[in-house]
Amino acid sequence: MKGLFITFEGPEGAGKTTVLSKLVKNLEERGFQVVSTREPGGIKISESIREIILNKDYTMMDARTEALLYAAARRQHLVEKVIPALKDNKIVLCDRFIDSSLAYQGYARGIGIEEVLKINEFAIDCVMPDITLYFDIKPEIGLERISINKQREVNRLDLEHLEFHYKVYEGYQKVLNRFPERIKVINANQPIESVLYEVKKVINPYLS
Repeated sequence: MKGLFITFEGPEGAGKTTVLSKLVKNLEERGFQVVSTREPGGIKISESIREIILNKDYTMMDARTEALLYAAARRQHLVEKVIPALKDNKIVLCDRFIDSSLAYQGYARGIGIEEVLKINEFAIDCVMPDITLYFDIKPEIGLERISINKQREVNRLDLEHLEFHYKVYEGYQKVLNRFPERIKVINANQPIESVLYEVKKVINPYLS
């Protein structure tokens, strides 16, 4: 595979989805072929799994069920969309990937980061991002943004207590420590254009 695989990570309301869409436009204007996608989702099967995972009516969902559904959606998304795009030498920008599972299900749900990593290593079969951009923002600020943004999709994870979102934040710190070379920290508590500038500064060396 010759393309570039960049994933966007962070707590709820970090602004990564907004920045990703702006980055797509910027890269296309510079002549790059870009594929924008998301997890869970990106293709028909994975979008169907997304509807189940994030459905607000399914608050009874078991943590391991949740982790397995994410891994299943990830596998299909990879083989059907991400890998073919990378083979075509395209830049793939993906809103969330394996690190979300490690932070949310592995740490915040209490399954264990190692256990969830094993599930996902089977699913991704050694396909890891070239760069991961972690949008760093405190949970209460991100959730406040969500409450203000009426156009944003409100999902099952948004309904969790603040304590859960702090566990997610703690989980991400552990993931950062495990993969320091791959994951680049972006200060998400600043204006969107400033965040975008920081993102471009980080990824530019990889584009050559």
